[in-house]
Amino acid sequence: MNMRRRGFWSDKQWAAFLVMIMWICNTITGVYGSIHEYRREAFSPRSNAHFFHGGSEGLYASKRHYSNDSPENAFKGKSFIRFDDVTFVRTKESASRQNDMQTNTGLVEAIILEVKDRDRIGGSYLKSDVICCNRSLADETSCKLGEVIIHRNQDNPDWPKRIRTFFEGNKEEVKMHPEVVEINNTGMYYLYFMFCDPQLSGTLIKGKTVWKNPDGYLPGKMAPLMTFFGFMSFAYLVLGLVWFLRFVQFWKAIIQLHYHITVVIALGMCEMAIRYFEYANFNSTGSRPMDITIWAVTFASVKKTLSRVLLLVVSMGYGVMKPTLGGITSRVLLLSFVYFVATEALELVEHLGNINDFSGNAKLFLVLPVVFLDVCFILWIFSSLSKTLEKLQIKRNIAKLELYRKFTNALAASVLLSIAWIGFELYFNATDPLSELWQIAWIIPAFWNMLAYFLLVVICVLWAPSCNPTRYAYSEEMGEEFDEEGISLTGSGTKLTGDTERKDHVYGLGEDLEEDKRE
Repeated sequence: MNMRRRGFWSDKQWAAFLVMIMWICNTITGVYGSIHEYRREAFSPRSNAHFFHGGSEGLYASKRHYSNDSPENAFKGKSFIRFDDVTFVRTKESASRQNDMQTNTGLVEAIILEVKDRDRIGGSYLKSDVICCNRSLADETSCKLGEVIIHRNQDNPDWPKRIRTFFEGNKEEVKMHPEVVEINNTGMYYLYFMFCDPQLSGTLIKGKTVWKNPDGYLPGKMAPLMTFFGFMSFAYLVLGLVWFLRFVQFWKAIIQLHYHITVVIALGMCEMAIRYFEYANFNSTGSRPMDITIWAVTFASVKKTLSRVLLLVVSMGYGVMKPTLGGITSRVLLLSFVYFVATEALELVEHLGNINDFSGNAKLFLVLPVVFLDVCFILWIFSSLSKTLEKLQIKRNIAKLELYRKFTNALAASVLLSIAWIGFELYFNATDPLSELWQIAWIIPAFWNMLAYFLLVVICVLWAPSCNPTRYAYSEEMGEEFDEEGISLTGSGTKLTGDTERKDHVYGLGEDLEEDKRE
């Protein structure tokens, strides 16, 4: 127990970690996608109505509009929203107030609309704040008392779409008739279930709706990512093949750092391949199996962690300036472990839960630790780079200094690009809260994958195995040539102060030793 307190985490920190894992497991109650499931969920009051958000997806227009084929091919090339076993359950008190001989004793409406038509729902065009038609509006206009006010689109009179479901007598449940709404215009569609009768307060909804695009069940804003992940799988395959050929060709000159790079490339290949398989399965079935998604998320988290560790150890001069990380190994491992846990938690909730339904505090609880740890990695990387460059300048090792300057320039460019892209993301999310620009939303996650690939390619090019490994590999004689203050030392520890001839002799000796090693 004392070792845990001194060497890693205290008992309280471990307890907090376990609580966070339990909270995440409880949060992930289902896999959300093009099949939206409702599990006895409640309606929320708004104005003079009660509503429940049934889902929203970017949908492309149907590619064909005939259905003379066999039943299994009837929906091929079509885009639609289908209601499957959607059931409304009112309270016993509400049902007991009704006459069992009455036909219609309560109305629930399903409203489907494009986001551009959102102002057509409610009485805004009638200069009223109400959503449901009241008696005064019914007398003055053509709206129907007790129904949601809808201002029809003159260009498309059937939209926004309204589907009515009535309770009968004093029954507590009513099931929607099976309904398929075909989508003939590309857009972001929203589904709301609403009722205006205050006596239906406490009503619950259960069942599911299925949303489909012409080419599959993948949501519109995710569909381009399947092609992107297929492209990235091929890109990692090409990189891995080139790296493997160099690895085999110069296997005698391989250093430990090359194995780290190989692992990151392999993880990238696996991550992109699993992502593509996950999206392809999602597109064909409409749901995301938890086991496949967990594998994809875990590979992504491991690769992100090891990629950052690779940048860090390269910046520290591992394999170039020093053979090991020395006493800071435990700190690197600790930061890596914490980053993996934080990233895994965020990715699991984003892909297996419905993070859009979380409060702002819940989102910050998952996002802020990842942001903070990324900042820690960046600061540590550039701090280590500064020290490595300073030592190389003191040692006047021109080859390694030029190598690290190129790496520093590439890393600095990527950081500046990342900051600019984060600004674009914030602006994009702030100006598009209703996902009206859903058709280009895929470029945001795609950018980060491309940037990670670019940095990996840079490292592969700069530290590629070659017949002359001394240009980047650690040399014991050269590594001990200067102490921290820049005073020259021989292999036996004799100090040289101001003697130019003896300095030249030491440099010549170092070169001779390198030549002997190469031979």
